[in-house]
Amino acid sequence: MKLIIMPKSINMLNNLLDKIDGVIVGYKGLCMNMPKDYSKEEIEDIIKICKDNNKEVFISLNKNMFNKDIDTLKEVMISLDNMGVNGILYYDIALVNIKEELGLKVDLVWNQEHLTTNYLTMNFWYEYGAKYTLISNEITLDEIKDIKKNAKCKLMFYAFGYLPMFVSRRNLVKNYLETFNIDDNSKINYLSKEGKEYQIIDTEDGTIAYSDRVLNAIKESIEIDADYTILNSFSIDEDIFNKVVDLFSKVSTDNALEYKEEIDKMFPTYLGFLYNETIYKVKKND
Repeated sequence: MKLIIMPKSINMLNNLLDKIDGVIVGYKGLCMNMPKDYSKEEIEDIIKICKDNNKEVFISLNKNMFNKDIDTLKEVMISLDNMGVNGILYYDIALVNIKEELGLKVDLVWNQEHLTTNYLTMNFWYEYGAKYTLISNEITLDEIKDIKKNAKCKLMFYAFGYLPMFVSRRNLVKNYLETFNIDDNSKINYLSKEGKEYQIIDTEDGTIAYSDRVLNAIKESIEIDADYTILNSFSIDEDIFNKVVDLFSKVSTDNALEYKEEIDKMFPTYLGFLYNETIYKVKKND
């Protein structure tokens, strides 16, 4: 199991190099749901740092693309292919087509959040260059174990952090503030509902809402033993995140419960859908 972080600064990456196996970073203007979007120059610096320290680097190009993005997307994918990154995360299947059209060698990471729920589709995309899949957080622990037995691709498991709940192409916060003439330049806004508080951020590409609690699946990460365990630093104090990374880097079957309880003391935490099966019921008409 390799430990991968989503850092919110290059300084954070440098401070954690001895505890991690690699990073996932978002390319500015072409990604969503990342703790920070990095410029072309910053991406190049990160790739160099990772290569110099024998770490893996994955670049997230995971937003829904528009026609105006295609030329830039092609240029970026060619550049990343030449720089030898380990993989590119995608949501829009335009990236699959571009990889084939341009004959790129770089591996892809299927990252369609709510859809990466079964090994049959993973195996389908594997044949089109998606050698990795970031597993959905909306399925159970048993379902993930079943996927691990049958999937051809390498699996990434999101084990810690605030989870993105939905993305809207509309700027919901900006529209609300303008409608009611509210002057608020906060980077993060909050929605209170049914006693829970959700973080909401607006970007150039839309609005993202995050879970009210922090996912803490350190114990389950040992059970799953995915190829890559991912920790997201979004909205987490850097010193505290460093402590979490340290615990994940040393976790084993002997100390998993102890470390889980230690992280639980740091935040309000939960386990997502890992032990809650989603059941759809058909409503009968009278």
